[in-house]
Amino acid sequence: SAFLSHLKETAQQRTLDIIQRVNAHLDPLMVDYEQDVLPLTPNGNATERHVCRAYEAKAVEMYPEEDARADFWAGKLGMEQSAVREVFNDSPKFQALIRSKLMKSGGPGYVKPDSDAFPQLQRFNAFVLEAGAIPAATWLDGTSPGEQAIDELLGLQMETGTGALNIIPERNWNIGDREEKRLKLDNLYAIVEKAMDLGLPLVVGTEMNAPGLPFADAFDSEELAPVVFPFMEGAYIMYAHTMLEMKARLGYLSDWAKQQFPDRVERNAFYARLGEIMDPAKADRLSALGPTPQPSQVLDAANAE
Repeated sequence: SAFLSHLKETAQQRTLDIIQRVNAHLDPLMVDYEQDVLPLTPNGNATERHVCRAYEAKAVEMYPEEDARADFWAGKLGMEQSAVREVFNDSPKFQALIRSKLMKSGGPGYVKPDSDAFPQLQRFNAFVLEAGAIPAATWLDGTSPGEQAIDELLGLQMETGTGALNIIPERNWNIGDREEKRLKLDNLYAIVEKAMDLGLPLVVGTEMNAPGLPFADAFDSEELAPVVFPFMEGAYIMYAHTMLEMKARLGYLSDWAKQQFPDRVERNAFYARLGEIMDPAKADRLSALGPTPQPSQVLDAANAE
């Protein structure tokens, strides 16, 4: 509870600091965290995107005439009025513009985070493990200094309990610039191979935290064809882990799993097989396994008619 409260307070304070700095820049247009931002959230957890939406709405309220509103935003964003007007009718794109210009590096709302802005990796992973989940490292596109030192980065992550790797493939192949696409696609193939060598299951998907993004990955695309197998294997592993952890506390990083499969590759093969054969409607059978079943008993329970 204390750690969860710390996470919430840290995130909330960061958002409040952003609003304070951006309000000063956009004066006389200002938003209030309690009145304008929190009502836009599903459960009181405000992010930069909620703040951008609040600024967009407040501008419409203050400047109902489109010309006046375009003049205001052009001045505050440092853009031509015509360029601003082009995105007025596309709220997701306009909110992304506000975020990019005002809250990202170089913008008036941006402050480079220090070590206190994030929880310690060891403590966060311990929290995830205590919840019966799998701590996952994240990978963007292999171009940052940290991701170029990927062996050191993943080594540190795995030493503190990380057991999977998260990737958003869409950002590495669905790219208009040919040279950028070639670089990032090569990096994608390389990180998938690295994860397989380390025995790290992959968690992939599309970025659903902003409107307009694809609902699911295009696994039938030519670009993703070489990595579909490890992507699917990771999905099966995560499904099997979830069911076994919920029904029998025998998840992927449980003591039982480590004792039965000290080798990560063998553990991956078992959980992938379980995930592939298990019918969600019959998952309750796993509840009767007891604390120390044989792997074959688990597969039999999942596969029984």
